[in-house]
Amino acid sequence: MANTLFLLSLATIWFMLLYHMFLMQGGYFHFLRYRKPIQQWIQAMRSYPTVSVLIPCHNEEVVIENTLKAMVRLKYPKEKLEIIVINDSSTDRTLELAEAFAQTHPFIKVVTTEEEFAAKGKSTALNFGLQHSIGEIIVVYDADNTPESDAVYHLVLALKNDPKAGAVVGKFRVSNARKNLLTRFINIETICFQWLVQAGRWLWFKMATIPGTNFAIRRSLLEKLNGWDHRALAEDTELTIRVYEQGYHIRFFPEAITWEQEPESWKVWWKQRLRWARGNQYVILKFFRKLFTIKRKGIFFDIFYFFFTYFLFFFGVILSNILFILNIFIDLDLQAGIISFLLWMLAYFLFITEVLIALSIEKSEINLQNFFVVLIMYFTYSQIWILLVMYAIFLETKRMLLKEEMQWYKTERFTKQKHM
Repeated sequence: MANTLFLLSLATIWFMLLYHMFLMQGGYFHFLRYRKPIQQWIQAMRSYPTVSVLIPCHNEEVVIENTLKAMVRLKYPKEKLEIIVINDSSTDRTLELAEAFAQTHPFIKVVTTEEEFAAKGKSTALNFGLQHSIGEIIVVYDADNTPESDAVYHLVLALKNDPKAGAVVGKFRVSNARKNLLTRFINIETICFQWLVQAGRWLWFKMATIPGTNFAIRRSLLEKLNGWDHRALAEDTELTIRVYEQGYHIRFFPEAITWEQEPESWKVWWKQRLRWARGNQYVILKFFRKLFTIKRKGIFFDIFYFFFTYFLFFFGVILSNILFILNIFIDLDLQAGIISFLLWMLAYFLFITEVLIALSIEKSEINLQNFFVVLIMYFTYSQIWILLVMYAIFLETKRMLLKEEMQWYKTERFTKQKHM
C-alpha cells in the first residue's frame, strides 16, 4: 500500500513538472512571436476608444502619489481617458493626495464608496467605480502599480484588433525585486508566472488568466457579467472563467508592462498569498460543480488545471514527503529506493531548468545571484507554499462548514521603490 501511494505521488509530481515544461516551451515561442502583429495593429487603429482606468484604494497613502504620477505620464489621448480613484473607506491621506491630483488634472477623478459598497473589499470597490465610469474599455490597476507610459495604449491596441478577445492582460514586474531574499523569490515566481502560465497557456490553448492588475476588458462584456463577484477573494480568477463562458478568449500581450510592489516581509506575504490560495480554491469549487453544464468545454481544461495545482499536485508532494519521512523511522518496505531518489533529483533539475528558461527571457534577470536564489528556492520558498495551501484548505473547509463570511485582507504597502 505504501509503495502504491508513494509511486502515485511521484507520478502526480512528474505530471505537473512535465506539463509546466510544455507550457514553458509555449511561453518561449510566444516571446519570439508576440510583437509581429504590432505594426499592423497600429495601422488599423483608426480611432481611440474611451478608456476608464479604475484604481481601488484603501489606505494607500504610501504608494498612491507614485501611481498617479504614472497615470499622468500615460501616452493616451487625455480627452479619451479618465482615471478613477476609488477611495474605499480610507482613514489615512489617500483621499487628500488623490484629490490634489484631480484638481490639477481634469482626467483624474476621485469617488468614495458609499453605503453597501463601503469597506467590502476590492470586488465591491471595482463595481462601485464601474458605475461612475463612462469608458467603453475598462482598465484596472492596483494602487501600488506604476504602469509604463504606453501600457494602456498597448492593452487597448490588442483589444481593438482582436474581436474574439473579451479581455487583454499585460505583463507585471516587481519594482522592489532587489530589496531582500523574499522579494527576489517573488520576482522569480512572478517571471515564471508570466512566461510559463500566462504565455504558455495562451500560445497552446488561447487561454490566460486575468490578473488583479494591468488588464483591459470590454465594458459591454463586464456589464453583461454584472461586474465582479463580491464574494470572491480571487476576483480576477473568478472573472476569467465567466469571460470564457461568454465565448471570448483572453489574450496575453506582454508589451503592456506595469511595475508593482510586492510584500517585503514574510508576515505580509503569508496573509496576501493565503487570500490568493483561498480565493482560488473558492473559484475551483464554485465552477467544479458546474463542469457538465458549462457551455464552452475548453474551460473544463482550465478548471482542472487549477484543481490539479491547488489540490492534487500539493497532495502528491505532501504525501511523498510524509511517506519519505515515515520510512526513516518506520520500515514501510518502500521498494522505490534508488529509483525514487533519481526521480527526485531529475525533478529538481527540471524545476531549475524551467525557472532559468523563464529568467532568460527577461535579460536583466539571468545573473549569478538569481541562479543561486533558484537553487535554494525549491527547498525554501516552494515548501512554504505547500504549508500555506494546506492551511488555506483548512480555513476554506472551516468557512464552508460554519458558513462564515469571507474576510478581505488588504496587502500592507511599503515605501515605494523605483523599478529596476
